[in-house]
Amino acid sequence: MALEPEESVKMDGDYETNTAISYEDSYLSDSEIFEDGIEASDADLQSENAKEKKSNMAGIVYDLIFYAMLIFICVYIVPNFVLQRTIVDGSSMADTLLNGEQLYVEKLSYRFDALDRFDIIVFYPYGRDNEEYYVKRIIGLPGETVQIIDSKIYINGEILEENYGKEPIEDPGRAAQPITLADDEYFVMGDNRNVSKDSRTEEVGNVKKENIGGRAILRILPLKRFGTID
Repeated sequence: MALEPEESVKMDGDYETNTAISYEDSYLSDSEIFEDGIEASDADLQSENAKEKKSNMAGIVYDLIFYAMLIFICVYIVPNFVLQRTIVDGSSMADTLLNGEQLYVEKLSYRFDALDRFDIIVFYPYGRDNEEYYVKRIIGLPGETVQIIDSKIYINGEILEENYGKEPIEDPGRAAQPITLADDEYFVMGDNRNVSKDSRTEEVGNVKKENIGGRAILRILPLKRFGTID
């Protein structure tokens, strides 16, 4: 009977010891989990920061590309292929256009064969390699036959009804004989016809499409004459 308490005490000791070990293990386990949690949180934060920096860098790169393209379009594409400012030199288009007036010329119509009779165009009479350009009005279209008889303009044998000329034509020039235009040629004249060097002269002749720079659409200076051009 005396042995029972000893066994009981031993069992209790074992129980207490085991309980303490179990509690310690549990405590260590919780600490490890807590520390792992901190490390995981730091890793997530670093990952988010890295993503944010990458996103900001990508945004900066996109902005630089966008502004570079915008500058390229404004500096190169628009002046060469869309819209260009031109200054009238001389009085050959008076009274429609006067010397020194500044115009905007659109450069799309002739590329799509959308030029019409009486449009005012800018062209290079001596080819694009020469910087000199003229501003004149289209009278004859590709494929038509132009002739001037007694100050009257004939297109395909019929009188052209128009009132753009400042004065009656005194010199028909080469148009005294019928001139048949090729599929890529235009016949042009200045509105001030007795002082204009245009398709009536051998020097200028028929204007080829490849030498047209654009169509005048807007007068911007002087401001008192600002407006579209007829």
